[in-house]
Amino acid sequence: MLYPLSYEGGRTQHTDVPGTLQLRCLHATRTSAILTAGMSIADVLAESIAAELKALDIEATPADVHLERPARPEHGDFSTNVALALAKRSGRKPRDIAEQLAAALTASPPRHVDAVEVAGPGFVNFRLRPSWLHDVLVEIVTATESGYAAPDLAHGERTQIEFVSANPTGPVHVGNGWFGAYGDALARILTRTGSKVTREYYVNDTGGQIRLLGESLLARRRGEAPPKEGYQGEYVAELAGAYEGPDDVVEAGRFAAEQILANIRTTMDRLNIHFDEWYSQASIEEGGKVAEVIEELRARGHVYEEGGATWFRATTFGDSRDRVLIKSNGDVTYLGGDLAYHRNKFIERGFDRVIDIFGADTHGQVASLHAGVQALGVDPGRLEVRIGQMISLVSGRMSKRSGTYVRLDDLIDEIGADSTRLLSLLSSIDQATTLDLDIVKERSAENPVFYVQYAHARIASISRVAAERGVARRPIDEVDLGLLEHPRELEVLRTLVELPRVVEEAAVERAPYKVTNWVRRLAADFHSFYHDCYVMGEGVAPELTQARLWLVEAARVGLAIGLDLLGVGAPDEM
Repeated sequence: MLYPLSYEGGRTQHTDVPGTLQLRCLHATRTSAILTAGMSIADVLAESIAAELKALDIEATPADVHLERPARPEHGDFSTNVALALAKRSGRKPRDIAEQLAAALTASPPRHVDAVEVAGPGFVNFRLRPSWLHDVLVEIVTATESGYAAPDLAHGERTQIEFVSANPTGPVHVGNGWFGAYGDALARILTRTGSKVTREYYVNDTGGQIRLLGESLLARRRGEAPPKEGYQGEYVAELAGAYEGPDDVVEAGRFAAEQILANIRTTMDRLNIHFDEWYSQASIEEGGKVAEVIEELRARGHVYEEGGATWFRATTFGDSRDRVLIKSNGDVTYLGGDLAYHRNKFIERGFDRVIDIFGADTHGQVASLHAGVQALGVDPGRLEVRIGQMISLVSGRMSKRSGTYVRLDDLIDEIGADSTRLLSLLSSIDQATTLDLDIVKERSAENPVFYVQYAHARIASISRVAAERGVARRPIDEVDLGLLEHPRELEVLRTLVELPRVVEEAAVERAPYKVTNWVRRLAADFHSFYHDCYVMGEGVAPELTQARLWLVEAARVGLAIGLDLLGVGAPDEM
């Protein structure tokens, strides 16, 4: 039988102080990510447990002690299954080990421990006094935005993230620009956790699409309809009116692409997305890079000729079939260009890790790309491809060629840049999204963007009122944080405790939505605190005002970190 880490049946309680803390439900989490600066309460518990086990003649180190936050508040603040894990090695029953361990820890409790309980077949649960949360508050306001929740996970790994990369053949629309905020937020999270990140936009400024764009523009200039397979949007007519060059489809296409790309840059700027590189596809495909990568693959024995075409032995590396690199008519395939581009990323520019963010329609290209990278001698694990799913709007098909699309600029005009960003970060990118603009426009708790930013505005309003009343925060070491014992106060602190873990998980799992969820939870907790706990005024003792002002500052630090990672503004007024 499998047991949860904390077990609710057959409990034996060891306690010196009556009563227990009422905690809200928290998802079980590894505590190794909690309170990364200095020695955390998890570190203290692990060392104490290891020491008591050694006293019981059971060899254990703090690394052997697995601590989690129980999913149910009645099971305490932390729990360990160490008695179960070490039972076989020690030749003892896990319940006996747990009972002896709990008794020893009750006789000599670690700092902040209020009670130690044994549950189920041998779980040991810990209840802590609020003082551990007060220590967290001190850590947060001491570390500030730059130091709290900033674990060094990557140790300077050079990471390139390529995202958006919409073809410059029409305005960026919701369909191909929706994951721009995801790429940028991921870059922010990885930077915070120790990566040296380069944001890159791959500009498709060559090939058939550019020629077709040129044909469409020239047709419009002649007063004719664009080719059926060409680009039909009104923007083509506007570009045709500005074009003064010759009737050359390549030159006309590149003129149009340059103008469109300038507009795409402006749209990205509006969303607070700033690329380090706008890398030209023409520099790859017209610079001899495709021929170079094919010759390298040929030298490695991974290329052959058949039917007038040049083939890559992709099946050697797990792909479902071999792939064409150069067609029989001499045209380079998408894969040929992509392999040249990724050779440039890994081998020429020397990135340690590459993260490509693609749309759902590129899913079939992933296996071939991994196979090609491996064939070039690059560990395929260094290439990550994240596939975003579709977004649903009442807008019909999103096609730049037909002109029936929803421009990203139009969405920004409608709901604002911050709302556009946060809405795209509410869920994992591998989930399809349906956008309800009516809810986004509401100024209520139903609008996640308003609700989160309003929390920061309320924090700022408290600071303004304090300044107007001449109430200054005293140094924190002169303030009695023990006065913070109201459930609403403790809820805010418990949520702040989780931020280092959330940042770590968001980085490791490439999941910015976890930061979004945390920010929304902190906002909800702060709104509840704001409603139930006056910071200053009649009936609030000056000592309590001081403690609550520091709690507000800790919430500000946490919210500022979260919003910055999401690239969303933290307004002082709304």
